[in-house]
Amino acid sequence: MKIGLISDTHLPALGKVPPSEVALAFAGVDLILHAGDIYSADCLDWLELIAPVIAVEVAPAPVVGDPRVVDGALGRILTLEGHTIGLVHDLMVRGVDEVLPGALGARFPAERSLSDAVAQFFGSRVDAVVFGHTHYAMAETHQDILFVNPGSPTLPKQVRKLGTVAVMELGPASQRSARVVDLAEFARE
Repeated sequence: MKIGLISDTHLPALGKVPPSEVALAFAGVDLILHAGDIYSADCLDWLELIAPVIAVEVAPAPVVGDPRVVDGALGRILTLEGHTIGLVHDLMVRGVDEVLPGALGARFPAERSLSDAVAQFFGSRVDAVVFGHTHYAMAETHQDILFVNPGSPTLPKQVRKLGTVAVMELGPASQRSARVVDLAEFARE
């Protein structure tokens, strides 16, 4: 299963719909997960032209109440292709101030179980976590958990420019991978 991952679109402040390069990056995906800061159902409608959408958003926001969206303050657990995915806007892991690229490996206490910390956050064990909030893209595996932040297609690292999304692939058993996609690669085509 191929899944498009997106977060922090900040629409309509940064445009009515995501940049057109997102559709190119998500060509062939079976599902899209949006990890929050959506603000407009137009964004979800546009993404749904590509593939079905499941999203989280922190209330109060105009899209909370949309059937594709749940309040993402505590996250949402999805089971896809036998994998358990935690979807949340702002991932909070005790022992790490903010989950940025490299932070889990550098700052999470070595004597503690990251799996237990993440299970405590979601209320259940997960194989992968998809989150947003920081606008810093990352795809890292720590203690056998895949952590993916797609960054922002419109405001990467809090700079208004063409940014990033991610694509996750789920296979049988523990086969899972993700890669960050720089949308500028498609702007040249």
